[in-house]
Amino acid sequence: MLGCMTTREPRAARLARLAGLIADETRASCLLALLDGRAWTASELARHAGVAASTLSEHLGKLVAGGLLAEERQGRHRYVRLADAGVAQLVEDLAAQVGPGDAVRPRGLRESSAGSAMARGRTCYDHLAGRLGIAVTDAMTLRGLLRQDTGFALTDTGVEWFGAVGIALDRKGRRPLARACLDWTERRPHLAGIAGAALCRHALEEGWCVRIGSERAVRVTAAGEQALAELLGIETTALR
Repeated sequence: MLGCMTTREPRAARLARLAGLIADETRASCLLALLDGRAWTASELARHAGVAASTLSEHLGKLVAGGLLAEERQGRHRYVRLADAGVAQLVEDLAAQVGPGDAVRPRGLRESSAGSAMARGRTCYDHLAGRLGIAVTDAMTLRGLLRQDTGFALTDTGVEWFGAVGIALDRKGRRPLARACLDWTERRPHLAGIAGAALCRHALEEGWCVRIGSERAVRVTAAGEQALAELLGIETTALR
């Protein structure tokens, strides 16, 4: 992350530059939108942020140059995404500091419904969040698959559980197997890291969850309710 910032700069100067990149409402809006883990076109982000394409292009250039976003071009389209999981963690952690208690009151039924859906269940970059993410995390902890008393860590039983369910854990790279991510709506940690990403990917691929709307919200399907009840003992009421 932020590889373009020279390490010869004083640490305080680099921190100030990073803070400056995020300290703009349009750029912050883009970063929050990209927490869905997908690549967006510049025009899609411009509509989302409510600014002109030319204005948005300038902001994206700064975020890419600062190492917060990665970009690729396909034909005439320019796609951008968060640079890596570290950037996603930074954005989510900052968002948790201005959670729902500090949020602006919804302007209508549609906005209120969208907010409720996000709080109920959503993706946070590449793992599950909201009440759904907390329910999964709590259930794994209760069953001895995950430890939270000494920091987030999968137990040996937890690693075996992933294998038994058929969820592969790719341990390449330096990303932790399990990591706590502070949930900005629940104000409690949910499961992130390799295990959190693998579980989220499996849930979407198996149809346990489906994306709804244009935001990060997800809905647990009937098949998902059954699977989560059988595998983790999660009651349906906790998912609604």
